[in-house]
Amino acid sequence: MYTTDVKVYLKAGEQFLLSEGRYTILKAIAETGSLSRAAAKLGMSYRYLWGVVRKVEAACGEKVVERERGGKRGGAAWLTPVGRELLEVFERENTTIKNYARYKHLRKPLLTADGVLIKNGKILLVKRKNEPWKGMYALPGGFVEYGERVEDTVLREVHEETGLEAQILGIVGVYSSPDRDPRGHIITVAYLLDVPSLETARAGDDASDVKIFELSAIPQLASDHQKIVRDAVKILKKDVRSKILK
Repeated sequence: MYTTDVKVYLKAGEQFLLSEGRYTILKAIAETGSLSRAAAKLGMSYRYLWGVVRKVEAACGEKVVERERGGKRGGAAWLTPVGRELLEVFERENTTIKNYARYKHLRKPLLTADGVLIKNGKILLVKRKNEPWKGMYALPGGFVEYGERVEDTVLREVHEETGLEAQILGIVGVYSSPDRDPRGHIITVAYLLDVPSLETARAGDDASDVKIFELSAIPQLASDHQKIVRDAVKILKKDVRSKILK
């Protein structure tokens, strides 16, 4: 099967600002805090790296990198607010455009399952290891495999991402907005789950971390997971038999 790939260029009017190569250089400067260390990390000369920075600055008409000479570490370098904005915009646009190119052949909805684990007024969330929403917290879940029941998917994904053996209490809802996921039209069935304890969870599979949050202090979540959690809490509050929120 043929696949499609694209190269993304960030421009201001007719001025070329960033490509993936220039983005990688600015990212290395931000991560290492030094022009020389960034050059060494990327396997390129200091002169070439600095020349690229100057080209970016000439194109946008503003300083992108500030530097400080001397000192114990031989000087330092950091991105200006303009430089940080360029990185953020390129990352967002590059991800959006490449996801469209990569998944545009998927013209039919895909199915996922997500699990809501609430106990004693607290909720277990996973930090996403991969794009989209890399670094953001989300509900554990994933794609339904061919020949797999959706109910089995949510239990499998929860186990793979948190190490917990859960049981299904009920369905929170079906979330099918066509724009809820940048990878395409992806529908999720969200389940309310129960486990003996949230404290034994350990990150695995696509999760870089797992963390327990008070329901009153949930961070901004990936996709529409904030709404899913709100819907789950409403269900629990209506169920007078439930002690999960107490």
